[in-house]
Amino acid sequence: MQQLADRLGLRTDPVIFFMSAGCTVVFVLALVLFPAPIGAAFAAGRAWIVTNLGWFFVLGVNLWLGFLIWAAMSRHGHIRLGRKGARPEYSGLSWFTMLFAGGIGTVLMFWGVAEPISHFSKPPLPGVEPFTEEAARDAMAIAIYHLGLHTWTIFTLPGLAFAYFINRYDLPVRVSSVFYPLLGEGIHGPAGKAIDIASILGTLFGVAVSLGLGSSQIAAGLDALWGTGDGVTVQVSILAVLTLVAIGSIVAGLDAGVKLLSNINIGMAVGLMVFVLVTGSTLFLLRGIVETIGLYLSNLPHLAFWNDMLADENPSNDAWGWQGSWTVFYWAWTVTWSPFIGLFVARISRGRTIREFVFGVLLAPSLFTLVWFSIFGWQAMDFDGLGLAARAAMGDSAGQISDAVAESVPLAMFAFFENLPLTSLIQGLAVVIVAIFFATSSDSASLVVDMLCTGTARPGPVHQRVFWGAAEGVVASMLIILAGEAGLTALQEVITVVGLPIFVLVCMMIPSLIRGFALEDIDHVTIGERPELEAFGHGSDDAQDPAEGPGGGG
Repeated sequence: MQQLADRLGLRTDPVIFFMSAGCTVVFVLALVLFPAPIGAAFAAGRAWIVTNLGWFFVLGVNLWLGFLIWAAMSRHGHIRLGRKGARPEYSGLSWFTMLFAGGIGTVLMFWGVAEPISHFSKPPLPGVEPFTEEAARDAMAIAIYHLGLHTWTIFTLPGLAFAYFINRYDLPVRVSSVFYPLLGEGIHGPAGKAIDIASILGTLFGVAVSLGLGSSQIAAGLDALWGTGDGVTVQVSILAVLTLVAIGSIVAGLDAGVKLLSNINIGMAVGLMVFVLVTGSTLFLLRGIVETIGLYLSNLPHLAFWNDMLADENPSNDAWGWQGSWTVFYWAWTVTWSPFIGLFVARISRGRTIREFVFGVLLAPSLFTLVWFSIFGWQAMDFDGLGLAARAAMGDSAGQISDAVAESVPLAMFAFFENLPLTSLIQGLAVVIVAIFFATSSDSASLVVDMLCTGTARPGPVHQRVFWGAAEGVVASMLIILAGEAGLTALQEVITVVGLPIFVLVCMMIPSLIRGFALEDIDHVTIGERPELEAFGHGSDDAQDPAEGPGGGG
C-alpha cells in the first residue's frame, strides 16, 4: 500500500486512506447497483436500533454531560490543555466568538422554524392539544433540549479528549490517539487503524447528511423565489455546483478567503436574526427569550431522561415512536460530526484549563442557540396563530407555516419569511447563507477527514484533499437519490445506523480520559514535568497541532 501511495503522490497513512476510500467507493457503487436492498437494510437497521437501543443514546448523552461537569469541578479542572506553561492563544471574547461560529450553521437555519412548529402542530407529549399555549411551551423546551446543552455535550467530550491527548501528549491528530491510555502503542496497530477508519467514514456520512439537508433547503428557497421545483434533480444539481465550489477552494488554497467569507456569513446570519426580532413582534420575542430560559431549565430533567417508553400507547406516534424520528436521530447525527467539530474546538482551546473548556464550550453556543430558537420559534408560532382563540380569529390564514412543514420540512423557513417585510430579499439572503455554510463546511470537512488520515495538521497534497471533497459530494448525492420522495426519513435511517459505532467510541473516551487524569496524580506533577510520559509524543508540536477546523459551518 505504501508503494501505491508513493506512486499516487499521497502523504498519508496508506492503510487508513485506502481502506476508508475503498469503503466509500464500495458504498457508492452499492447504492448505484442495489438502491432498494440498501435502502431496506438501513430502514431495518434504524428500526432495530431505535427499538432496542434508543434508551442507550438517551442515557449515554446524559452520562457524558455528568462526566464533563465532574471533570470541570474536580481537582483535575485546573489542568491546562497543552504543554507545560501553555496559555490561551485567543482572548476570552475571540474564543467565545469562535464558539458561536461553531454553533451557527445549516442546522440552526434548517430547524430554527421547522422544529418548534412541528412540535406545536403535533405535540409529542401525550394529552397536549395542538396549537395551544401548552403545546407552544413544550415545543420550545424540546427544541432547546435537542440543540442546547446536550448537543454541545456531544461535541465537548470528544473535543476535550482531542485537546487533552493531542495538545498535551503530542499524539497524532487521529481519533485513535484518544485511546492511548487503553491501547498503548496499539493505537498504531490494527485496533487503532480500525478506530480511525470508522471515524472517517462516520464523519463522511455525517457531513453528507448535512449537505443533503442543506441542498434540500436551498432547493426549497429557490422554488419559493422562482418556481424552479425542489425535486431530486434540482437538489443533486445544487449539490454538484456547491461541491465544485468547495473543490475550487481546495485547489486554489483560499483558506484565508474562506475564513473571511465564513465570518461574513456568520454576520449575515446574526443580522437575519436581528431583522426578525426588529420587524416581528419585538416585545413578545424579548419576553419569550427570558421565558424560554425558565421553560428549558424546568423541563430539562424530564426531557433528558424521557425515552418514549409508552410510544405504543400513543397512537399519534409513528412506528418507531417520536424519539426515533427526533432525539435518537439528533444524537446519532451529531456524534458523526464530533471529530469534525471536536478538532476545531480543541484547536482554539489550546492552553485553557479543563474547567474553562467545559463550561465555555457547553454554555456559550447553547446560550446563542436558545436566543436563536426563541426568536424564530416563538415568532413562527405567533404567525401561525398561537392559542386556539387566536387561530379562530385568524381564520383561513392560520396554520400557514404548519401546513408548509407538513408538506416539506425545508419549506418552513421560507414560509416563515412570507410573513415579514422584504420577503423576496430575505428569502434570497437565507439561500445565500445556507449555500455559503454548505460550501465552507464541505471544504473544512475535507481538510479534517484528510487530517484524520495523515495524523498531522499539515494539509496533504491538493489532489488528496480534493478526493475527500468530491467523495462528500458524491455520497450526499447518492443519499439524496436513495431518499427520493422519502426525503428526511431516509437520511434519518442512514445516519442512525452509521452513528451507532461512533457513539460507542465516544462512550469509551470517558474511561480513557479518567486513565489519563490518573497519570496527572502520579507524584502530583504534570505530563510536561515527567520525561517518561513525554515518550507518548510522535512528532513536533508544529506537526501535530490540530487544524483550525471548520470555518463556521457547523
